[in-house]
Amino acid sequence: MFFPVGDSDVRGPIKPVINSILILLNVAVFLYEVSLPETQLNGFIETFGSIPVEIFRGQDLYTLITSIFLHGGWMHLIGNMLFLWVFGDNIESSVGSWRYLLFYLSGGILASLTHAILNAGSPVPCVGASGSIAACLGAYLVMYPRSRIKVLFLLLFTTFRVSAIFFLGFWIVQQLITGVGSLSQHAANSAGVAYWAHIGGFAFGVLYGFIMRHTVKELTHD
Repeated sequence: MFFPVGDSDVRGPIKPVINSILILLNVAVFLYEVSLPETQLNGFIETFGSIPVEIFRGQDLYTLITSIFLHGGWMHLIGNMLFLWVFGDNIESSVGSWRYLLFYLSGGILASLTHAILNAGSPVPCVGASGSIAACLGAYLVMYPRSRIKVLFLLLFTTFRVSAIFFLGFWIVQQLITGVGSLSQHAANSAGVAYWAHIGGFAFGVLYGFIMRHTVKELTHD
């Protein structure tokens, strides 16, 4: 398995405070989750997770945001926070903290809506920051395609560097192949993973990256 553990430090002049707060908030919410008895945890997930069938009824729309801060297990949390730590800080440093926060939340909302559209009748709660983080990956790909990503190969416990365009391009192609495959099986959620939430968030991030590239250039020359 491969995990990003660093990059070539392409950050702009703004300290990424919001990204750090988001990571801490996600961890704090998850620690609260694991402190709950199973019955209370199930109720907590059903209350604050995004349930497609309810979204399409116009119910509990607040869960489009709250679901972004919930996770289904330790590996789910650790994987998401690792990606957010590597890629999110660069986006915030380049576009500004409050603009980044709006972008992060918007990416998560649009990702959840993408998942809901393809699972309109599903009563299963969707949780996780993956959609927001996928938006960060899409923006990063456009804004810093030549950045070098430090990747950990877990089986051999060794690291190597690849270009962002290769690493993130491989990631989104993998999501697309699996997502399209899940549609052919009449299920947008394959093996418990909301691939189309990833794809929706990534597409939003790519669009945002193209819009914000001029801002990055201006900040770089200040």
